[in-house]
Order: sequence, then structure tokens, then C-alpha cells
Amino acid sequence: MTVPPPAPPPRDGAGPGSTATSNPTPGPGPTVTARRPPALSPSRAADFRRCPLLYRFRAVDRLPEPPTRAQVRGTLVHAVLEALFARPAAQRTPGVARELLGPCWDELAAAWPETATLFEGPQEQAHWLDSAAALLDAYFTLEDPAAVPVTAVENRIETELTGPGGPVPLRGILDRLDEGPDGSLRVVDYKTGSTPGDGFEGAVLFQLKFYALAVLLARGRMPDELRMLYLADRTVLTYRPDEAELRRFGRLLDALWTAIGRAAPGGDFRPNRGPACRTCDHRERCPAWGGVPPPYPGWPGDAAAPTGEA
Repeated sequence: MTVPPPAPPPRDGAGPGSTATSNPTPGPGPTVTARRPPALSPSRAADFRRCPLLYRFRAVDRLPEPPTRAQVRGTLVHAVLEALFARPAAQRTPGVARELLGPCWDELAAAWPETATLFEGPQEQAHWLDSAAALLDAYFTLEDPAAVPVTAVENRIETELTGPGGPVPLRGILDRLDEGPDGSLRVVDYKTGSTPGDGFEGAVLFQLKFYALAVLLARGRMPDELRMLYLADRTVLTYRPDEAELRRFGRLLDALWTAIGRAAPGGDFRPNRGPACRTCDHRERCPAWGGVPPPYPGWPGDAAAPTGEA
């Protein structure tokens, strides 16, 4: 089972705290890590579209953000489902999933010390764990994991889109990839929140198209279906991609990367004040709210910043 590091990346693996291990120096001492250059992921692309300064804080500065109960619960449920699919098909039962919940939580809490501040006492934590168990029970009403032709879980995907101006790096994590007996591919994403309401369908479709395009580029094969399993209200959303549509979507990603490239050299990532600011962790350093951003650290990684033409 994979557990997050002390400052865990988000579900798509391209956010605050993300590092790539470089060649460590032999002998005792800490492992040397080097930050990889940013890439587009569903979350980071959404950040830039919502607020370029938020993108900078998360992808370039990589400022820490305190975890929420909902975020930690989502990470825990994903960890349990990952461990469940490591078992033989006959053992993928609701009872086994509940048995895995405690050990997965212990391992998660040990690796992520910030979770200790989320609860005022054991009773509150136990109630929260019950809510995670309820989400696992809901999962079994949506599909039978014993019958799933799973080929990969928590699959990190990194690929490149060739845009008009140059390469666009794409990065993410597929919760699950299934391959049927006929060779068909299905991407499955678990969501521990509720199905999005009116006005948020576009964000869901954006994520589905992103992963469909990433699989097409990385594997040279169009996924036949993408599914989002919303555990909170036991809903399944399905998307069957069209290659021409994905190629058009690729042009949108290229335009986003071009805009990021224009801002990257001098750090010209501007705030976009809106309703989402209410829950932003960075208001105190945002000029739209009277704050002062930290000095721009420059584009991270060994590669040069995007030129604005790629």
C-alpha cells in the first residue's frame, strides 16, 4: 500500500510538496531531492483557469496547505481501495475493506503527522472513521470489485502533448485502469464527495477529457470508457471519449501551457478574485486581499521556464 509523504501531493500527483528523488549522495545523511518542473494535471490546470496566482503558489512556490477532514478521508478511502485490489478477487469483500480501514489509517496518520490536529479526541476521530467506512460500504453498491478486470491501481501517468509551439507535459494519477478480455480500456476515478451540482459539470468533463487524452498519448490507445464513482451519493458518471473531441481539447491544454509560459519567466501570475477566494488558504498573501506574495522563486527544476510559445 502506498501512503502519502508528510506533505502529500493531491490525487493527481502534481501539487504542493511534489518532489522527484535525485541521485542521493552515498553514505549516511538525508536523501537529496530535486523539484521537478511543473506540468499540467487536472488540478493544476483548474488552478490556473481559476486563479493564476493560486497556480503559482501551488505549482511553483509549493506552499503548504493544512489538510482538511474531507481531503484526508478521501486519501484514506483511496488507500483502502488500493489495498483491496492488491488482494485476490475472492477477498475483495466489504468485510475485508472494513478490516483494512484501521491499518490503513494507522499508516496514513504515521506518515502524515498533520492529521493529528484534525480531531479533538478519540470519540471525534472514531466518528470520522465511521464516515470513511460508510463510503467504503457505498462503493460496493456501485460495482463488484471481485469481477473487475483491474490491470493497474494508483497508476502514475506522465506523458507529453505535442502542441503547436512545442511539448506540453501532462501528469496525473489514475485511480484504476481496467482492461477487459476484449482489450477494451476503462479508467475509473473514485470521488468521496457528492455528485457536482449545476454549474460544475464543466470541471468534471475537463478532468475526464484530460485523463482520456493522457491515456491516448501514453498508451497509443483510446480508452473506451471513463467512469467517476461518487461514493457519497452512490452515483456513477460515464464518459465515452471521441478522438476528434480529444484533439480539440488538446489545443485548450496547449493554450493554457502557453499562458503559463508567458507568466513563468518573471512570475507574472495575477490573482483572479472570485467566490472561491472564501476557502483559499492563501488570502493573507494575496494582493487582491491586501496581502503581499512571497518573493518569486523562479521556475523550478533544471529545465528552463516555458517560453510562452510552448
